[in-house]
Amino acid sequence: MSKKKLKKPNWIDVKKSIGSFDRSQLINLARDLYQLSEENKTFLHARCLVGDDSLQRYKKVIFHALYPDVMDEKDNFDFDRAEKAINDYTKATGDEEGLADLMIHYVECGNKFTLDYGDINEFFYDALIEMYEKAIKNVRKMPKKKQEPFRKRLEKIMKSSDGIGWGYHDDLCHFYYEAFQ
Repeated sequence: MSKKKLKKPNWIDVKKSIGSFDRSQLINLARDLYQLSEENKTFLHARCLVGDDSLQRYKKVIFHALYPDVMDEKDNFDFDRAEKAINDYTKATGDEEGLADLMIHYVECGNKFTLDYGDINEFFYDALIEMYEKAIKNVRKMPKKKQEPFRKRLEKIMKSSDGIGWGYHDDLCHFYYEAFQ
């Protein structure tokens, strides 16, 4: 007798099941997901635009990932965590201005760490440069009136990077002036 392989559940199966839920069942499901993890809470706050702090929660994650506590030997840079925060925010909201804000915040945090503690390494600056370039591309998609505050922050990062090694300052200048001059 041959054994039947059990089919693994997938999104289509879940979607079909959820489709039969009434309003109270959907609310209970959302509540259960909300209570399951901090990540879910943050996602639902951002998706449902609960409070003004949804963007701040993601900024806090990025700050701790790119400006670690130098007194804690276990606390290191975590670029993956910072990028995940940006991606999670985008999935939750689709907010282009918030995305630009988080991308620029990412670079600001790494830049500030260098200014406060000195040069890091090539990998560190390559990650910042890559995010800086993405931020510029995102800002350039916005209407001109909405670009200004972001352009000012990008310019401030570029100017403050003068003297930082690994070609970091040169690359920031290149991307900034290519996009905005």
